[in-house]
Amino acid sequence: MAQAASKTCEVCVSAPGSHYCIDCEEHYCENCKFVHNRQKLSKNHQFQKASDRIPEGKSRCSEHKEELTLICNTCNVQICTRCVTGKHNGHTFSQIVDVIVQLRGDNETKLRAKTNEANQNIKKIEENLNVFDNSVESVIKAINDEGNMIKQMVDKSVAQMIALVKEQSKKEKDKLINMLSDAKSVLVGGHTLDIKRHKLDKTRQDGSLVQKINNLKEEIDKLTINSLPEFPNISFSRQAVAEDDIRQLIGTFTIR
Repeated sequence: MAQAASKTCEVCVSAPGSHYCIDCEEHYCENCKFVHNRQKLSKNHQFQKASDRIPEGKSRCSEHKEELTLICNTCNVQICTRCVTGKHNGHTFSQIVDVIVQLRGDNETKLRAKTNEANQNIKKIEENLNVFDNSVESVIKAINDEGNMIKQMVDKSVAQMIALVKEQSKKEKDKLINMLSDAKSVLVGGHTLDIKRHKLDKTRQDGSLVQKINNLKEEIDKLTINSLPEFPNISFSRQAVAEDDIRQLIGTFTIR
């Protein structure tokens, strides 16, 4: 196959190959082109200026040998401009470059929305972790204060209740930590896909890039942002009880 960069006629190998035969895939000078068109077997061959040749590496229509610059929305295939008046006549079309721009924009918008939501969730979880830790410490202090008031009589009950608070609050805190870990995983996944997106932005725009961007779109759609449940809260309620009920003298706590 002749190369697009050829500067000489591939027949006489002397004059500039200013014309390119699409059917033979060869460069011709003006004289050799004239002879080629007068021959019976090649009189219907189509020529184009060598300077107008599609650069190597770009997709070309197998029927018309022209660059695939359109997508037939009706058939969902890539076509050249000459296909529009052929078997795709009456269909709707989009420019490949416009499809790429649209896909890139959609991917960036979705990715930004999900990473922003993940960041907001992380912030809320971290804030509530601090609030919950402070609340737990406040409850423990309140329990200790009540225990000090009743001295030796309630030492055992105080220890039991603190242990219960820590045990139950740990379960709730572990849930928040797991939620935080999941949210951070989504954010890491989003950053990874964002790197892929930037790499595709630097990739040559041709037909194969559409599939790559669609693949990235599918990966972005798989990023799942879990909805946040109601965050736990802990408080302490002082309660008057009978002297024979040591546990009730200390008070109660709730976690919701």
